[in-house]
Amino acid sequence: MRQLLLDAESYYTRSQVHDALARAFGFGADYGGTLDALYDRLCVCPPTRLTLRHAEMLVVNLGNYGELLLRVLAGAAAENPLFVLNTE
Repeated sequence: MRQLLLDAESYYTRSQVHDALARAFGFGADYGGTLDALYDRLCVCPPTRLTLRHAEMLVVNLGNYGELLLRVLAGAAAENPLFVLNTE
């Protein structure tokens, strides 16, 4: 299982978050950078554990979008047993 670590404390815009996720997961150029596209990719990703440090900062910095993003991550983890989400 691959292990990914992202620190949400440094993301202040939607594009920063999606760019970081795309780099970490190796999403191709066709990744749309939306919550729907993220969910679709995570639901079919290979065995991966994502540790998201300072997850609460997504809500602080991005407001409602940060809340939605955390729901998408949790939903994908519930849907895909190969994707594990740890928040710190």
